[in-house]
Amino acid sequence: MKRITLLGATGSVGRRTLDLVSTFPDSLSVEGLAARGSNIPLLTELCLRHRPKAVALLEAEAVDALARALPHPRPELLRGPDGLVILAAQTDADVVLSALVGGAGLLPTMAAIQAGRAIALANKETLVMAGSLMTATARARNVPLLPVDSEHSAIFQCLQGHNRSEVRRILLTASGGPFRQLSREALTHVTVADALKHPTWKMGAKITVDSATLMNKGLEIIEARWLFDAAPEQIEVVVHPQSIVHSMVEYLDGSIIAQLGVADMGIPILYALTYPERRPCPAPALNLAEVGQLTFHEPDIGKFPCLALARQALARGGSAPVVLNAGNEVAVAAFLAGRVGFTQIAELIAEVLERFPVKELSSIEDCVAMDRETRRVAEEILRLGKFAGAGVR
Repeated sequence: MKRITLLGATGSVGRRTLDLVSTFPDSLSVEGLAARGSNIPLLTELCLRHRPKAVALLEAEAVDALARALPHPRPELLRGPDGLVILAAQTDADVVLSALVGGAGLLPTMAAIQAGRAIALANKETLVMAGSLMTATARARNVPLLPVDSEHSAIFQCLQGHNRSEVRRILLTASGGPFRQLSREALTHVTVADALKHPTWKMGAKITVDSATLMNKGLEIIEARWLFDAAPEQIEVVVHPQSIVHSMVEYLDGSIIAQLGVADMGIPILYALTYPERRPCPAPALNLAEVGQLTFHEPDIGKFPCLALARQALARGGSAPVVLNAGNEVAVAAFLAGRVGFTQIAELIAEVLERFPVKELSSIEDCVAMDRETRRVAEEILRLGKFAGAGVR
């Protein structure tokens, strides 16, 4: 029986994970659950179904609402960021699946690594913010970092049984999002509703917007650099609208190994939870004859500058990826709230990156402080009104 602590229980990855737990009750169980706390009815249902020993909610006031909704005996209820850290480090689980959105996953994921828990990682922002620190700690504690993102799971699978020194390139595939065929001028008129219509994946609002701007792929470049100890110039992005080839690895002899499958997050989640075994995933089988054509092309950096901003931050190193991530989170939230236009997401990120000289980060506390300061400055830029009235709903 593999015992799981799930950080981000009510998001799309969290819900799919719990579906798999229900499918494999003899081999998977839930020890702990964490969430922001905005959906108390769903959390109540999940607690009654999976009987976790502990639950942590980021929104401290939501703990009281959950306590009222649950009958006795209740799980231990923890609140706030400190509660998430306690849950991740102290709940007796075999694996911690980190699926919180954004920087909220940083401290609990690091706490789980320091406690020696295996990590199934769906929260790419943690490695963007603190990749060097996290991977060094994981090596020191002999903790596996098992990727859950479909692209990084694909790369992980393509590397199995091969010598890392023989890798020439990592090819990250991108769907291209809903706007890959729009002109630059048309992008200025994109609405929130438009951006939330992803052509192949069903995800939360933040990651769906990141996919539309291609920032998601930029963050994945940084994540891949740390997960696979790859040089930045070894990691390339190729747009693949069908989302069938999830990523590829090219070796020195010219051979390219790819991982293919339907667009179902259950496959990489289950692989991370059961590694090194494979289990029959309750997902549709891939029928290549029905798919017909697989196409690939270069991303348009001119139309999607977030990809270039991510590479710039990775090249600068130090605090730059933290600034990139925090600026992006503020910009996406502002877009979803109608405060900035779609193309101004990249503009705000670029301005924030320009404001901060690169600093070395020697601790997680340094990362948290830089994240907090970046968010403050980004919000200040918004308050000054440079983007006022630009939002399109």
